[in-house]
Amino acid sequence: MNIITNNLIKKYGNFQLDLPNLQINSGEIFGLVGNNGAGKTTFLRLCLDLIEAKEGIVLSGELNVAKNEDWKNYTGAYLDQGFLIDFLTPEEYFDFVASLHKMSEEEIETSLNRFDSFFNNNILGKGKYIRELSTGNKNKVGITAAMIFYPKVLFLDEPFANLDPTSRQILSNLLTEMNQKHGTTMIISSHDLDNVVDVCTRIAILEDGKIVEDNEKTESTYQELKEYFEVKV
Repeated sequence: MNIITNNLIKKYGNFQLDLPNLQINSGEIFGLVGNNGAGKTTFLRLCLDLIEAKEGIVLSGELNVAKNEDWKNYTGAYLDQGFLIDFLTPEEYFDFVASLHKMSEEEIETSLNRFDSFFNNNILGKGKYIRELSTGNKNKVGITAAMIFYPKVLFLDEPFANLDPTSRQILSNLLTEMNQKHGTTMIISSHDLDNVVDVCTRIAILEDGKIVEDNEKTESTYQELKEYFEVKV
């Protein structure tokens, strides 16, 4: 499923996000990196119709996300803890999200089994509400809920934040596996260059609301990104 921008502009005061013709191809794992304030989260929120563009549109497949809600049926997303229903337990929240996609109990159980090592025995069966979990474990719940129904398109904002090194690697493996088995188009925003390079097939640099680099991953990508941001210091 493609994600395409057409003359997309969003303004906040003196800041302007300007993405006239970005195309993320079906099955790509698209990494978006940049410093704070570059516009990464703004772009994701526009893609999910959480904010209104000043001009232009975002297409999911052939659907204008601001004019049609059918794209929500095949889209998973976790941007921040505002996506969670924190007075539920993780089990209740997973059941709720799965029910929106008409998953059976067996399908839910099978899907959650993929995340056993990611949970590290800290999520399920603890009798805790989501609000009682650590920040890292809250993020694990949100990421899992976004992936539980095998979406065709997945948006994740800073998914590696607040995760320990082992959990980061497990998440990288989970994302890669889902992409390879199901062809999921993924858009991942992150400051974590190591994990972005590990999992993404294409990486773009966003600076001051504009994409300044956009390339397929190669063996030299990590070093090139590192050098790019070191120059900014």
